Amino acid sequence: MGPVYLDHNATTPLAPAVWAAMQPYFERWYGNPSSRHEFGRMARSAVDEAREKVADAVGAHPSQVIFTSGGTEANNLALKGTAACLLPSQLLVSAIEHPCVAQPARELQAQGWHLRRLAVTDAGEVDRADLEEALRQPTGLVSVMLANNETGVRQNVAALSELARCGGALVHTDAVQALGKIEVDFRALGVDLMTLSAHKIYGPKGVGALIADKAVELKPLLSGGGHERGLRAGTENVPAIVGFGAACEAVYHLLAQSESALRDRLETGLRVLGAVIFGAAAERLANTSFFAFPAIDGETLVMALDRAGFAVASGSACSSDSAEPSAVLLAMGVAPGLAKGAVRVSLGAGNTPEQIDGFLATLQQELRRLRTYQAVIG
Repeated sequence: MGPVYLDHNATTPLAPAVWAAMQPYFERWYGNPSSRHEFGRMARSAVDEAREKVADAVGAHPSQVIFTSGGTEANNLALKGTAACLLPSQLLVSAIEHPCVAQPARELQAQGWHLRRLAVTDAGEVDRADLEEALRQPTGLVSVMLANNETGVRQNVAALSELARCGGALVHTDAVQALGKIEVDFRALGVDLMTLSAHKIYGPKGVGALIADKAVELKPLLSGGGHERGLRAGTENVPAIVGFGAACEAVYHLLAQSESALRDRLETGLRVLGAVIFGAAAERLANTSFFAFPAIDGETLVMALDRAGFAVASGSACSSDSAEPSAVLLAMGVAPGLAKGAVRVSLGAGNTPEQIDGFLATLQQELRRLRTYQAVIG
């Protein structure tokens, strides 16, 4: 058995059908979609078609889709672009947001916004009572992710957004990890802004989208031409956008492929080995398991598993350079020592029961080796 990929929340492989859809826009119809000639018209038509596919995947209108370079840019546009059109007031973000929401929020705090981090329960769910308390103060924007990239815990964004909107706030949700794993409906969630990314759903890297209600005023991050209704200057990345549309077309097929049986098989074995599984008391994405073993360093275990042929993560790929424990786990009240041991397995297309069994057998061996080494060095 060759190397086994168990890190689908970090990125997914490009689906063959997506690559096939993209190829003509590298090789034949490579025109600038703003050009008037046939090459440009074909590229523009492809972008428009992809916009419709992305919108259909989340129950939005094509005019609400703003293509970006990825989820990070879309999250920055959502927060900074909205804040630039409002008077500074209170900004609420959950304590478990991805860094590309948390960091822009801190930057807005430096510009005069009052930043409040919404508490989460020990199961990783946003504390509704804390949101109700926070909304007693004038609030401009609330940002709560739909599903957490580390724990997989799902948030009741529809209920939270109803509270926030009653308080007069705009609502943004980062749905990057949710798309393709659960049903995502822009209107049903009651949000004003939603972030998506292609490379989490077997599409290409370097392309994402912000879904924005047309009543929301946004200031663009980039100045230049009138691309994307004047909200995202720069020549559109046509092959990537086409790939995003093709990947979104397959979303409903992906939803029908549940990884829950594989995750249950994995977690049964993890519990036998003594793992603590984070967020297990909450509703989670069916493909995600975040766990730790007391007194075992997560980064050390991840590297050992990699050498043994299993690709897993110690948390968010975008925070992998940090030596600090997971901010998500600390917000959930997990002790720093245990949080330092966190390892994430995220399943996807192609993973099999045999791979899970092989992973558990290897994990048992590596745990035994690491504990023996720790005992020797005292």
